[in-house]
Amino acid sequence: MDRRSFLKTSALGGASAAAAATLAAPAYAQGKRTLTMVTTWPRGLAGVWDSVERFASSVTAMTDGQLTIEPKAAGELVGGLEVFDAVTSGQADMYHGADYYFTGQHPAWAYFTTVPFGMTAPEMMVWYYGMGGMQMHHELGEIFGLKSFIAGQTGGQGGGWFRKEMKSAADFQGLKFRMPGLGGEALSKLGASVVTMAGGEIYQALSTGALDGTEWIGPWSDEKLGLQEVCDYYYPAGFHEPGAALSVATNLEVYNDLSPAFQKAIEVASGDAHQHNYSLFMANNGPALERLISGGSQIMTFADDIWDAFGAASKDVLDSKMDDTIFADIRNSAEAAMAATSGWAGRSDGVYTSQRDRVLSNLK
Repeated sequence: MDRRSFLKTSALGGASAAAAATLAAPAYAQGKRTLTMVTTWPRGLAGVWDSVERFASSVTAMTDGQLTIEPKAAGELVGGLEVFDAVTSGQADMYHGADYYFTGQHPAWAYFTTVPFGMTAPEMMVWYYGMGGMQMHHELGEIFGLKSFIAGQTGGQGGGWFRKEMKSAADFQGLKFRMPGLGGEALSKLGASVVTMAGGEIYQALSTGALDGTEWIGPWSDEKLGLQEVCDYYYPAGFHEPGAALSVATNLEVYNDLSPAFQKAIEVASGDAHQHNYSLFMANNGPALERLISGGSQIMTFADDIWDAFGAASKDVLDSKMDDTIFADIRNSAEAAMAATSGWAGRSDGVYTSQRDRVLSNLK
């Protein structure tokens, strides 16, 4: 008998049946709860807000409505870059954001979003779910009173939008550019004036000249943000975010006070949002790029000497943080996983996709 039929029979069966129905209902330790989730995103922002909504609706569905998540967009309760402090202080119960916004708290947070010349989205998944990355995320979070899970994935992010063509590494000297995380630190080493700002502020900053250029996410999200209206040159391939994960972090005291069923719902909903979000970005980026091209955006590729400069600067940034044992442990773990994964993928998927595209193109 399914649960709905059982409850209906119990309601018709008198007091003893009602008692049986009570015993058969899900055993949620603390009854209904609502958790306030602050986010680093404006409401409705393409891709990233989809991850917020996916996570929240999944938690509600998995707990039969006993645990609900109330999302707050950036600025509705706290600013987009204030969510970490809001959750660790207990002002909010949880956040959804990109952990590399919080490298000022600890540089190792970057590894749970992305680092320059780091892992692609599939490589990140292998490390996180299969090679100890999730446990390291938990251990870092617990230092700050958080329980953290990755809960979104943008895939590879674009190198950015510029007002002028970037012909050499020297062109970054003095450039006012928005880029968060350790990638932003690397770009600073090339002489750029780098700022971190929430996504909802980027368009205005470009419109007023406060920025000369920006990276955001990829063609779909960038198009929705209107970046093609204020910059002519777009570089689809970038060094700084080869596969950017998003995260849900819950105040640790709040998390520990939840029943095991509620805790599991948060974990599983995070993983579901991560997978679904990656698919969403990958499905939308290709068509969006074609629209940008049709609309007149100049699609560019960085020259090899610029890539070399990106690489040297990125290595300097990562190496400069190795005195911190937590950072060193997480970096070593991530790079070992990346090496193990790419060795096989390059010789299998990499060769296959290259040959597939060549063969199918010749058959047209």
